Amino acid sequence: MQPVLFSVFGFDVQSYGVSKAAAALLAAYLLGRAFQRHGLRKEDAHSLVMWATIWGFVAAKVYFLLEHADQFTWHHLGGSGFTWYGGLIGGVVTFLVMIRRRRLPAQLVVGAAAIPLTLAYGVGRLGCWLSGDGTYGKPPDLPWGQSFPDGMVATDVSVHPTPLYEALAAVLIAAALWALQRRAWRPLQVFGAYLILSGLSRFLVEYLRINEPALLGLTQPQLWAIASVAAGGVLLWRDGVRARRTEQLRASSDESRVSAHTFIKA
Repeated sequence: MQPVLFSVFGFDVQSYGVSKAAAALLAAYLLGRAFQRHGLRKEDAHSLVMWATIWGFVAAKVYFLLEHADQFTWHHLGGSGFTWYGGLIGGVVTFLVMIRRRRLPAQLVVGAAAIPLTLAYGVGRLGCWLSGDGTYGKPPDLPWGQSFPDGMVATDVSVHPTPLYEALAAVLIAAALWALQRRAWRPLQVFGAYLILSGLSRFLVEYLRINEPALLGLTQPQLWAIASVAAGGVLLWRDGVRARRTEQLRASSDESRVSAHTFIKA
């Protein structure tokens, strides 16, 4: 593990922070490319990612502090200690505000963001693994268990390297979303699929993590994961209903034009 990559004039450059910066840059690049394919300005994509990253980190820190309010120390205000779902909430809210202000096509943008968001999450998880930030799992009965003696949250016990599992899952989810896009799935369908697949991934990996149960034997991330899956299911259902209605209206309009043309000829 290498929590500190190198030092410059006494300032430590940490792998955790570098991974988050790399994740944001990757998301900005991929979203910019997607915007250009749809005839939108890549600068708008870069701005969306920048502000969503900033406010996402703020929300992730606030969420973490609220989670650990009874154990608060000034150390918690440092460069570690962020909660993913807090960041997701902050990032999504910022994203929606920016979309409205810049008058961007909301459905197209959220659909285009699914793959960049997935891969950025995977890069971020690699940073969690490299820094040993404590998001590892329980001791395994498998040969690839790993200890983190030099990690930010050190342990000499061999544990599940769950950040690596999540990084691998992110690549697989991104590949699945790409395949759905190739099959001409609509943007909201793609984003709904992202919510379902990412929620399932987090729900399952929690069984290997060391988080304490919060409700009905489920951890807090598992409860958020269930909410993510449910939201994705609702998006798929509503988008399907809207598409069927649009198709019915189009078919009805075509029938009306045919009837009118036949009447005129008669």
